[in-house]
Amino acid sequence: MVSVDEVLQTLSTVIDPDLKKDIVSMGMIKDLEINGNDIKFTLELTTPACPFNDQIEQDVRKAVSTIKGVSKFDLKVTAKVMEGRALSMDEMLPKVKNIIGIASGKGGVGKTTVSINLALALAKTGAKVGILDADIYGPSVPLMLGMGKAMLEVEGNKLQPAESHGLKVVSFGFFAEQEHQAAIYRGPIISGILKQFLVDTNWDDLDYLIVDLPPGTGDIPLTLAQTIPITGIVVVTTPQEVASNVAVKAFGMFRKLNVPIIGVIENMSYFKCPNCSSNHYIFGKEGAKRMSEKYGLQFLGEIPLNSGIMEGSDSGKPVLITDPNSPLSNAFMLAAKNVAARCSVIASQLSEEMKAEVATQK
Repeated sequence: MVSVDEVLQTLSTVIDPDLKKDIVSMGMIKDLEINGNDIKFTLELTTPACPFNDQIEQDVRKAVSTIKGVSKFDLKVTAKVMEGRALSMDEMLPKVKNIIGIASGKGGVGKTTVSINLALALAKTGAKVGILDADIYGPSVPLMLGMGKAMLEVEGNKLQPAESHGLKVVSFGFFAEQEHQAAIYRGPIISGILKQFLVDTNWDDLDYLIVDLPPGTGDIPLTLAQTIPITGIVVVTTPQEVASNVAVKAFGMFRKLNVPIIGVIENMSYFKCPNCSSNHYIFGKEGAKRMSEKYGLQFLGEIPLNSGIMEGSDSGKPVLITDPNSPLSNAFMLAAKNVAARCSVIASQLSEEMKAEVATQK
């Protein structure tokens, strides 16, 4: 007869590569049933986008195979995104598990393109995702998603997000009376608009809310960091040294505000020649990777330079939708999985900190 203790002890040898903890202590084993020598349970992973999900499942099956006497093994694999922010401290967005700000030190690095494709990549894994276009002065998310002039409804004093490709979307671009109308507002008004988009919108049951921030270290990034608890910031830059130098200021501001830095994504990393298949480093090579190593940041991935991104952005057809199996889409998928993995690590650290605080109070 196989015992519960034997199964759990064996499974405790399986370590999550990101969290560096065993899957039993992490509570990833659910609904364990033992009937004679038949074993059945659910493996609940920390996010559907984890890059190590397949490895963890294989390790579980391998571990169970070492238990003597097992005649049948029934494994169900699911995923439940961990809460990467202190929801108990946030009465305004209690149903959003992770808020991820996408920031850059300067404009022109493709931050919005990265934001949209990261959101689409996370949604493709099965996560529930929203995107907030927080660039009030230059909202471009609706155009790049091909949404046009969406009409947002209000129910129960809450703004209902528009939907596109499985994403919940809110943007100031929906409210401009004319397509090229400029937003001429001072900082306090801009901050007020962002707060309304955050707390007066029905962001219901989201695993990830991607916030596309304007470049720089102005009012909007500051408002986001000071209004609600957020999981962390992803900094987008290019290989150029000047871009990396400015990006340092962006994550430096959030570090001063005690906001976790999820990591760095390098956009326009290289151009792959369609004729010779060689990589051409037009803007320099591995600038973001060097910056990450210097400042102790996680390097989340590199996105190649491709004319298809520009064409897709202008026509409202993101590459994750038009060509989901392309090398470019695969690069976004890998970066999204790395972002999700880092969010799980931050969530685990937050959980440990909260447990320690409770223990101290006792």
